[in-house]
Amino acid sequence: MSSESVGYLWDLLWQEYSARVSYARTYEQMITTAGGTVANDHIAFRSLRLITDSPQGEINLGIDYLEPVVNFLGYEAAGEYFFPETHLYARHYHHAQQEEFDLPKLFISELIVDELPPNTIKLIHQTIANANLIKFRPELFRANLNFDDIKKIFTRPWQPPLRSVVEEVNKVTQYGAWVLLHGYAVNHFTGYVNRQNTPEYPDIDTTARGLANLGVPMKAEIEGNVNCGLRQTATQAVTEMVTVIDDSNGAKIQIPWTYAYYEIAQRYLVEIEPGKQELFDAFLGNNAQQLFEMTRLSGK
Repeated sequence: MSSESVGYLWDLLWQEYSARVSYARTYEQMITTAGGTVANDHIAFRSLRLITDSPQGEINLGIDYLEPVVNFLGYEAAGEYFFPETHLYARHYHHAQQEEFDLPKLFISELIVDELPPNTIKLIHQTIANANLIKFRPELFRANLNFDDIKKIFTRPWQPPLRSVVEEVNKVTQYGAWVLLHGYAVNHFTGYVNRQNTPEYPDIDTTARGLANLGVPMKAEIEGNVNCGLRQTATQAVTEMVTVIDDSNGAKIQIPWTYAYYEIAQRYLVEIEPGKQELFDAFLGNNAQQLFEMTRLSGK
């Protein structure tokens, strides 16, 4: 697949995401009004590491489900991250023509379901049992390239969960409840501060203040530091009405729940060997852990 085609796919997902996350549109307007450029540092996705049966055989719904897709798009794993306290694991992916075609990195995480309490495991398995899964076969997509089919992978492949299941799972893992509701939908896009190219917003500090001044609720802190090579912050997550199943009568109802936030990131030169510096191109585990918490419901 051409790099231009990959960029087109991310543009399609951006259109869906930014329609739901008004803060992303505010950022876009703020930067373009200042004569700057909007570029994406990375796109993040969430998943569930568990094995389920399907007509195509056993399928792992975690990173293994998405990795063949991103490999087909030209991405390769470039780093891994462990979060044992929250039972999460993640990898980031780099495209060989990332700089040439201005392609974002990818950050894909997964919840290790088998490490959760038995009842939580049971509830998650029951919810995804009816999933309409796509067994990705590169040769078929290569022969009949259809962006709509690829885009369908980044949705929720199972039916809406029971309200009681979402609420019970959320008590143990807000990440797990989020995935049951949103599936493989984009978790967040990330404005790349280095590429903004406007004197009005030269760094992440002025960018975050600019968003706050426009009424965007921001994370209180900027994570990371210059010496580590990466500083990140984010808006608060938007809350939207999501569909769940009413336990009493099986009807579809709407309840408020968090969806996504918009992140901004600035990268810095780091010394990779004496006398040689490169722009830091990976991620920091502590930063990521803080950002995972941004989809937690207030008061939950």
